[in-house]
Amino acid sequence: MRVEAILVPDPGPGEAVVRIQACGVCHTDLHYKQGGINDDFPFLLGHEAAGIVESVGGDVTDVAPGDFVVLNWRAVCGRCRACLRGRPQYCFDTHNARQKMTLLDGTELSPALGIGAFAEKTLVAAGQCTKVDPAVSPAVAGLLGCGVMAGIGAALNTGQVGRGDSVAVIGCGGVGDAAVVGARLAGAAKIIAVDIDDRKLETARTMGATHTVNSRSTDPVEAIRGLTGGFGADVVIEAVGRPETYKQAFYARDLAGTVVLVGVPTPDMRLDLPLIDVFGRGGSLKSSWYGDCLPSRDFPMLVDLHQQGRIDLAAFVTETIGLGDVEKAFARMHEGDVLRSVVEFA
Repeated sequence: MRVEAILVPDPGPGEAVVRIQACGVCHTDLHYKQGGINDDFPFLLGHEAAGIVESVGGDVTDVAPGDFVVLNWRAVCGRCRACLRGRPQYCFDTHNARQKMTLLDGTELSPALGIGAFAEKTLVAAGQCTKVDPAVSPAVAGLLGCGVMAGIGAALNTGQVGRGDSVAVIGCGGVGDAAVVGARLAGAAKIIAVDIDDRKLETARTMGATHTVNSRSTDPVEAIRGLTGGFGADVVIEAVGRPETYKQAFYARDLAGTVVLVGVPTPDMRLDLPLIDVFGRGGSLKSSWYGDCLPSRDFPMLVDLHQQGRIDLAAFVTETIGLGDVEKAFARMHEGDVLRSVVEFA
């Protein structure tokens, strides 16, 4: 990572320039950095961001200069078959800004998830801006732009956790802990957190987990079954993105239960499951992309719940840092002792 001057063009039709106030350091940024997403270097990283709209293109009406917004990956088109069916959260033609930000020598930058918010200002599609209550801390609000929304949405939207359900969450980083929060918010009776790190399990308990399982020393499938009357959990959320943990999730669910994959695998990973088990166990195997969220619906709602004290989004902010400390934040991420480092801009 290098801190360099960049050129941000004036917004064109359908675009907005946002002055960034805070941006989380997400594992997806690390995937980009390591070439795990694509090889469109150089990247402008950062995507869990909140800030103030500074200027908009001439045809933009949904946001205006001065609005406090959370940035999202997906400006929906409103015209594709998903949007026309009233399911814009599944929009098949989402878009980002058309113009490119560049280095001073004209080299075009690839903004992470179409955002690129490790910068004082960034250019996005106006539909990527979601207005929320400006009273909330930008460091807190920005996390809804990715990890926290992905986890909460995996429980609420994709997994459709219901009152009294049993839920297991495999992988207790930021996304997994957010899934714990989502399950608690939905009224789950039993929330089982699974990880190999006791520190992460203790954090998950503070987020609402009722039981914890260290899968380094205990078979998580047997442990989850043991905690659910021998049956397995109604919903198992896999927040790691590995074949091994997905198999654990698959066999740790109850018959006709639901598995939700929200952890992001790498392109080379493969899964081998007996097809008769897929058929015989019934239920649903789902992937959750961005927590199946609709930003215009979900971001303001979650900010309101936070402001009311019903969920503690601030608990996800482990530390605030400067832009020059992002590389150190990646190192801390590997050490497993942070949920989120958040870059704050003056």
